[in-house]
Amino acid sequence: MKFSLIVATVGRTSELHRLLTSLDDQTYKNFELIVVDQNLDDRLENVIASFCDRLTIIHLTSPLGVSRARNAGIQKITGDIVGFPDDDCWYPHDLLQNVIRLLEQGHCDGVTGRVISQDGQVSAYSRFDETTGLVSLTNVWRRTCTFTIFLKRKVLETIGGFDEMMGPGAGTPWVGGEDIDYPVRAIRAGFNILYLPEIQVFHPNPFDQGLEGMAKRAYTYGAGIGRVWKKHHFPLWFIAYYLIRPLGGALVSLITGEWAKAYYHWNALCGRFEGWRSKV
Repeated sequence: MKFSLIVATVGRTSELHRLLTSLDDQTYKNFELIVVDQNLDDRLENVIASFCDRLTIIHLTSPLGVSRARNAGIQKITGDIVGFPDDDCWYPHDLLQNVIRLLEQGHCDGVTGRVISQDGQVSAYSRFDETTGLVSLTNVWRRTCTFTIFLKRKVLETIGGFDEMMGPGAGTPWVGGEDIDYPVRAIRAGFNILYLPEIQVFHPNPFDQGLEGMAKRAYTYGAGIGRVWKKHHFPLWFIAYYLIRPLGGALVSLITGEWAKAYYHWNALCGRFEGWRSKV
């Protein structure tokens, strides 16, 4: 079975080089990399050229927006399994081998895992489950992320591409949520996606930039989450639970005098609420 790996990239060179190095180190070699370049210059030419003799690389361009880029890449896939690595993530050397082993068993239509930081710790990127199981509409928030998910090609042929109104660079208020919207659509279409904590992808911890730097991101990504709720008609009890959590976090942080943390939680709450209120 062959992998098609689609990476949307803009503004990064050393990070992309790290990803390509990790792909070159994979124990499973049957894959193609589709690089969808959204830079306005040729900064990636040397990076890609340095790996062309070892990796099968298809270099495309697309308008800005991670969902637009992934959709452009989907049009070029020739593989049986599709993954969507971020340009600043990188793979353990045996990741593709482990994914292929699971999918060849034929019991699921995709697999996903969790994010870990460079030191091997579970990332604060999200709260990932510790137990193995199928991804459902209620646990998808704790069991998937775009760059940890691998889907059989038939899933993409059924549900189509990413929602181009969502995600970084979309030019809308919903600068997130596309990574949840996509597996939700797959689940609603009847496909089984298996979550395994041992399937792990390295990614820098976004909280390393500090809570103040994350506060604006909390709002825009929260708006994407709220849009997913609205788009897929999530029940009110579920929405209330995920609104109460950041509200509680903000109140506790205020009581303990952690102002930056309170601001972060408040922005997450406001973003989610505004995204949910938006028209789809």
